[in-house]
Amino acid sequence: MKIVLFTHPSFLAHQSMPRFAKMIEKGMLQKGHELIIWSPKAFFIKLAFNNSFLEKWMGYLDQYVVFPIIVKLRLLSCSKNTLFVFADNALGPWVPLVRKRYHVIHCHDFLAQQSAFGLLPENKVGITGKYYQKFIRWGYCKAENFISISIKTQTDLHFFLTKPPKISKVVYNGLNQNFEPSKSKIEPRELLTNKYNIDLSKGYILHVGGNAFYKNKLGVIEIYDQWAKDFKANVPLILVGEPPSEELISFKEKSIVSKSIYFITNIDDLQLQLFYQGASVMVFPSLYEGFGWPIVEAMASGTLVITTNEDPMKEVAADAGFYIPKKIFNSEEIVNWKSIAAKELEKVMQLTPEENRIAIQKSILRSKEFRAEGFVNSIEKVYQQILLNE
Repeated sequence: MKIVLFTHPSFLAHQSMPRFAKMIEKGMLQKGHELIIWSPKAFFIKLAFNNSFLEKWMGYLDQYVVFPIIVKLRLLSCSKNTLFVFADNALGPWVPLVRKRYHVIHCHDFLAQQSAFGLLPENKVGITGKYYQKFIRWGYCKAENFISISIKTQTDLHFFLTKPPKISKVVYNGLNQNFEPSKSKIEPRELLTNKYNIDLSKGYILHVGGNAFYKNKLGVIEIYDQWAKDFKANVPLILVGEPPSEELISFKEKSIVSKSIYFITNIDDLQLQLFYQGASVMVFPSLYEGFGWPIVEAMASGTLVITTNEDPMKEVAADAGFYIPKKIFNSEEIVNWKSIAAKELEKVMQLTPEENRIAIQKSILRSKEFRAEGFVNSIEKVYQQILLNE
């Protein structure tokens, strides 16, 4: 196959999307297919001079004015049997450029779309944001072929489409790093203790994720704080990801276990693997997800996961996960939610060695359903189906 892979521009500094695109690129090249990447280059954005407002709008010029012109010129030399693959549904505005050619869109989540259309009351969107999301929807609705990373994402896709798709498949994400359990949790804990000067010898509660509203990062600290009040918080909480917001810092400072809460940022892949391997349990109480990478990464690393009893989190963790209700944002319900979540955390922390061993084995077994090889094989079949059916 001859494949052109559309990806986000590097100047947007995304983290998960470049890894996803790299997994497609590597997998297709290893299978002997031809693949090149098309993405916008920085022209106008260089004139923003580190002004965030200008960077945003100059970036739009590079993506939606300059890049489409370049694409139209490149299309003149592309063979008719080329497959155009969009690494993300957020790249929708470029879809009309190739809608009469072989094409497919990889769909991750529709949270920004749902927020813009008023379907997620927890996340308010401004006027320009609403128009931008309508622009994205206008674009991907011109497509006919889609691959979603979960049944939940596929359901959301079909809600937003204006016509039935020709092809719509679900292919679960594959692990794009080498996550595996260590022989013992002692070694990663010792290495991390020495590096960060935090006593992790008895274990720790882990959370991995950004600061987006749907990640419910504040909820992680609320659970830990409640656990300390209702039981005995004898291990620290480690939150790996972006620098904390003022809201997170404020809640941490007021917590009775403030000195046991740590924000870890700017880590490399090896350190992330160590954090997963050494954790007692990972708490991942997301409100919404498209898939939930950290769930599989933790399970593959031999760490148990407590997550929200909603899809796609439940879809991904299946019977290997431990579940809590989704957080409801009113004062009475939050008190009840924190109490239930703290009890579940205590239950996991009090598992006997044998119960813990069995649960970990189940987690590792579940994670094997998300191998990168399986992902690549599955999308290759869909790609070939598109080329044969159209």
